[in-house]
Amino acid sequence: MPQEEVIKKVIKGLSQKDYEEVTRSVIESFGLSQSTISRSFIEESRKELEEFEKRDLGLYDFIALILDGKYLSRENIVIALGVTITGIKVPLGFIQTTTENSYAVKGLLKNLIDRNFRFTEGILTILDGSKGLKKAVEEVFGEFALIQRCQWHKRENVVSYLREEQKDNFRGKLQRAYSEPNYETAKLRIIEIRDELKKINRSAANSLEEGLEETLTIHRLGLVEELGRSFTTTNLIENLNSQLEKYLRKVKRWVNSEMKSRWIATALIEVEGKMRRVNNYEKLHMLRKTLKSELKLEQQKVA
Repeated sequence: MPQEEVIKKVIKGLSQKDYEEVTRSVIESFGLSQSTISRSFIEESRKELEEFEKRDLGLYDFIALILDGKYLSRENIVIALGVTITGIKVPLGFIQTTTENSYAVKGLLKNLIDRNFRFTEGILTILDGSKGLKKAVEEVFGEFALIQRCQWHKRENVVSYLREEQKDNFRGKLQRAYSEPNYETAKLRIIEIRDELKKINRSAANSLEEGLEETLTIHRLGLVEELGRSFTTTNLIENLNSQLEKYLRKVKRWVNSEMKSRWIATALIEVEGKMRRVNNYEKLHMLRKTLKSELKLEQQKVA
């Protein structure tokens, strides 16, 4: 049996079963030994990891970058997901780290650039609010990046300070405020909520005020109705993480870091082939235009 068939059967089977069950089914189907299957999987997944880490990102025209961390065996894996101008989602890379610290994330971003990740026409970066992620983006991409803070994370952060009987009320208020398509109206609604919170919970009010403008980036660009569904939260990468979980949660024991990396890369490649384009991808040219204007990139080019 070709080795690529082994890896496909194992990785696909893991979305429903655990590793032992999958390998047993392969043994029964093809008459192979456990050791043969393991060796084949290790060899093929090692190749996939190498190909994934060396993929030439210059072949793509990226308009957005989403960064987020997920925990795997008590360690944080920060994953980078790119979105092309045609709406295609592309897993770009990942690092194993203890926290979303800026130094480690800068290494990830610089690796993307070394692999020809293009960002000088402007890149929208969508983050969960982590200071480490924001600092890394600002230091690596500088004037070419615009940050959109995840509205879902901001909302949940704010209500976490409130009593249980208050949470649903303020969740609804914040959701309605962020649903306003007009930037000035949305900001006014949020400021009203902040002022209301000041009377009952100063910590919640301060949380809402921190990074407020960055939660309204897509609003300020005037693209909420066209692209707000995909680009005002980190849902795109949260969906990716949930798909990864289907494959990775079935592994009972992680032997070492190399094993984790092989499995993550193999699963990312598998998930990539199943991801749909972002909603309203036909409107992404509008994002490119507004990014250039907001970041004053067109003026720099003329100068």
